[in-house]
Amino acid sequence: MALNKKSVDDINVKGRRVLVRCDFNVPLKNGEITDDTRIVAALPTIKKLIKDGGKVILCSHLGKVKNGPNEGESLAPVAKRLSEKLGKDVKFISDYNVTGATATGAVEAMKEGDVILLQNTRFRGKEETKPQEAGDTFAKELADLADDYVCDAFGSAHRAHASVAGVTKFITEKGGTNAVGYLMQKEIDFLGNAVENPVRPFVAILGGAKVADKLNVINNLLEKCDTLIIGGGMAFTFLKAQGYEVGKSLVDDTKLDYCKEMLEKAKEKGKQILLPVDTVVAAGFPDPIDNPDIKTRIVDSTAIPSDMEGLDIGTKTRELYADAVKTAKTVVWNGPMGVFENPVLAEGTKAVAKALAETEATTIIGGGDSAAAVNQLGFADKMSHISTGGGASLEFLEGKELPGVVAADDK
Repeated sequence: MALNKKSVDDINVKGRRVLVRCDFNVPLKNGEITDDTRIVAALPTIKKLIKDGGKVILCSHLGKVKNGPNEGESLAPVAKRLSEKLGKDVKFISDYNVTGATATGAVEAMKEGDVILLQNTRFRGKEETKPQEAGDTFAKELADLADDYVCDAFGSAHRAHASVAGVTKFITEKGGTNAVGYLMQKEIDFLGNAVENPVRPFVAILGGAKVADKLNVINNLLEKCDTLIIGGGMAFTFLKAQGYEVGKSLVDDTKLDYCKEMLEKAKEKGKQILLPVDTVVAAGFPDPIDNPDIKTRIVDSTAIPSDMEGLDIGTKTRELYADAVKTAKTVVWNGPMGVFENPVLAEGTKAVAKALAETEATTIIGGGDSAAAVNQLGFADKMSHISTGGGASLEFLEGKELPGVVAADDK
């Protein structure tokens, strides 16, 4: 994947209209934003464009918008929070059509340094570019509002949506530039380079529940990393593939042959796959998930009782994984080691997070649950980079080309 993309530092936006695709998909409760991390993350790019005299037009999706446009998924609260953070008025275009006459008129009236925010792009219903013509119509209307385009929404970069990738074609046709913002640039620098040219030894840690979600990631990382650590629910399919009893633990029987293949591939390539040597087990999954009264014990991973379920890595495994991290120069981590939402079953994930926090290596957290875990456990500020995209970072680690990255102009 070509990673050398034009960024906001490479374009002159003075007096020009710049459409910026952000990731303002923030959690809302009763119309109030409960976590504004994504808004804060977008500020450096927005401030740079304001400072350079651009006319800044922001757009984003919010939520899944299953039942058509509704006030519960409007970006109005985001405009309010942005105004506070920027210390200047962010004009909100509440039009459900997103690019209608109200938006056009507001853009025409903009002065240098002004900021407007368009309504939720998914309110158009054609954001996902199916059928293609309708997606193209929306992409062209977005491009008609602007002279240049900046993509700063890594969380959506794996989708070829109208406001992520579709718009770039029309910006190019009118002689404009398609660049990436600071957030996107950071993702490309850290995640892209970790996979393409890591400083070695390179240790990858994969957790989470399902092997199926990470099939291509495991395959791709075995080509790139020196040691692959596997924890979480997916470890039990690997253990069963080696002929061990895993009791009531989560297993994907359709992937046993795949796991055997991967263990074989690691051996052929001289790579190390580390699997849990001991496991925290309980009679069943905690209900509710954060119930602290769950009774657990630790058993060898090769001898999980048939009436027990594995829910976290054990103490010996925590040490084994922490030691592997200590030797690394680059570490990428995606997926928790156990049911980290439960205080009793969070120790494995905590131990790995602590090991990463204490290492001198470049540490990259691949979004999703791992990002939630390091934030929740208080280790976020000790990581080199925490990805803002779960699905996008997984596809990056798979070695896939991301439409939102590919669509930006090369330097």
